[in-house]
Amino acid sequence: MAWPSPAKLNLFLYITGQLANGYHELQTLFQFIDFGDTLTFAANNSGNIHIEPAISGVALEDNLIWKAAQALKQEAFNQGYPEAAQLGAHIHLTKVLPMGGGLGGGSSNAATTLIALNAIWNLNLPMDTLAELGLKLGADVPVFVRGQAAFAEGVGEKLTPATPEEKWYLVIKPETNIATVDIFSHQNLTRNTEKRDLHTLLQLPYGNDCQKIVTLLYPEVAKQLSWLLQYAPSRLTGTGSCLFAEFDTQQAAEIVLEKFNDHTKLNSVFGFIAKGVNISPLHKTLADYKQADNNSI
Repeated sequence: MAWPSPAKLNLFLYITGQLANGYHELQTLFQFIDFGDTLTFAANNSGNIHIEPAISGVALEDNLIWKAAQALKQEAFNQGYPEAAQLGAHIHLTKVLPMGGGLGGGSSNAATTLIALNAIWNLNLPMDTLAELGLKLGADVPVFVRGQAAFAEGVGEKLTPATPEEKWYLVIKPETNIATVDIFSHQNLTRNTEKRDLHTLLQLPYGNDCQKIVTLLYPEVAKQLSWLLQYAPSRLTGTGSCLFAEFDTQQAAEIVLEKFNDHTKLNSVFGFIAKGVNISPLHKTLADYKQADNNSI
């Protein structure tokens, strides 16, 4: 069966401080969308993790899917399952999410790998353990593992379940790739936004402290954001180049997507419509897998 690897949006993102180690403290609201990559897994006893197709410019050992599978095997071994060394899998990735867009594609791929192989290999490690493994792979991985829209604090590891309104979004990816380090290291990045509780933040207009720097450094992002703002509340997600406009209905989003396609018909700008969801499609698939497994017993 196919396992979804959904994208996420940062509905808001505020930088509230910087730690001595250089990491930034933040407050952000994660919500999943019903659009993303897909992974399929064929388990075997080879002890090897094979991934296809290879991602251009990314060595196998640097692939978060491979890292997640290896971390899961090592954790099972550490918990007294010596046969874990022989666990293997052939993994196929159908990639539709743009890299470097701020949609969390790599982190989501890692989380889907942890969730799916934990089930397929019958390891039955608890969700808390999978989230801990995920945090070692990346700050955004735990929210994908837990599968619930969440308010994140600290460096992104402190998660509080949340239920923001599930709106429709038009997401676009300008022809620009952005390195997170360039944004977080910029001298003019706001790093002292006041910390506020979730209830207060939900009542205020949403914003993204990274947006000012991204639009300053990347004119194409600024151009597309200016266009979107004509039609709906719009902003940057994460520190990537993807922008999203929010709508109350799918029809309203589709009308603007049609205008957007006319606006960019001479360019290959990536755009799609998706529904915001507070429960990850990955966890719905996990429930279906467990149900099918129970029925086969």
